Amino acid sequence: MIDRLEQDLSFTQTALRLRSQRQEMLASNIANADTPHYKARDIDFKSALAGAMGGTDAGLARTHAGHLVGADALPSGIAAKYRTEYQGAVDGNTVNMDVERAAFAENAMQVEALMTFINRRFRTLTTAIQGQ
Repeated sequence: MIDRLEQDLSFTQTALRLRSQRQEMLASNIANADTPHYKARDIDFKSALAGAMGGTDAGLARTHAGHLVGADALPSGIAAKYRTEYQGAVDGNTVNMDVERAAFAENAMQVEALMTFINRRFRTLTTAIQGQ
């Protein structure tokens, strides 16, 4: 029974972990908005989730356990990509605060939706176990 529960929630757990990592990256971009030569980074959530769930590597291939994770990889092994520069800055910084704030807010709403889904799923399971 526990195995089925774990399989049932593995997608949501993976999605929530990736959303959390993306939120940290977006927060880092915002925090470094005034840092000279800082390059804004982000992940393609859809391909990262597909790679994490399908077992395909969306980043660098690690063919041996002793290989190091790439420098631009998240803890999950997904490679972070640099954002496209809309308007060049004199100091070389590529952070566009409007883009970053919008992505941060959208990602936060997605995290909230995932948490709501998980809470409802556990409420349903609790009701089923209690036999109500």
